[in-house]
Amino acid sequence: MSFFPAYFNLKDRRVLLIGGGNVALEKLEKLVDFTKDVDVISKGVSNEFKTFAKRYNIQIDKREYRYGDISNYDIVIVATNTVNIHKEIYEESRSSRILVNSVDNTAYCDFIFPSYIKKGDLTISISTSGASPAMAKRLRIYIEKLIPNSIESFLKELKELRKTIPKGKKRMKFFEDKSDAFMEKHLK
Repeated sequence: MSFFPAYFNLKDRRVLLIGGGNVALEKLEKLVDFTKDVDVISKGVSNEFKTFAKRYNIQIDKREYRYGDISNYDIVIVATNTVNIHKEIYEESRSSRILVNSVDNTAYCDFIFPSYIKKGDLTISISTSGASPAMAKRLRIYIEKLIPNSIESFLKELKELRKTIPKGKKRMKFFEDKSDAFMEKHLK
């Protein structure tokens, strides 16, 4: 069964990342596009991870994971090389409403990280439900080349217009026509 695509508002959500290597860094790089409120637990931390975390003022608790560490979090990402820890954390989370992502092990995932494109308010995600992250990445690169550089400013303009035009069929038609004109101009 495929994963359901959804976008979560991470405002006021507590996020825990367990791990400090290259794969954990990839997850942290994605997370900071949407929240800087991430805590990290990892006994070992790569220099690249430390540098990146410092740039975003993300604190690292340099120790091994202990049972109960997830209790005050809404979302937990496990990015370690130890499969037993992935399984342990996932099983621990089953008695709560904590969502878990276990990197490279969909059996212990409530959600997965899609490949995505983010340009201002535009976010496009691509997923193969874990079948081939490499293919999702290739599709992302292909689609990203199709998006005009002016999309961010266009979306800002639309956002401001939405505040001024009353809801209804006329408004819907206005935005459809404006979007069509943008597409015709930029995506020939």
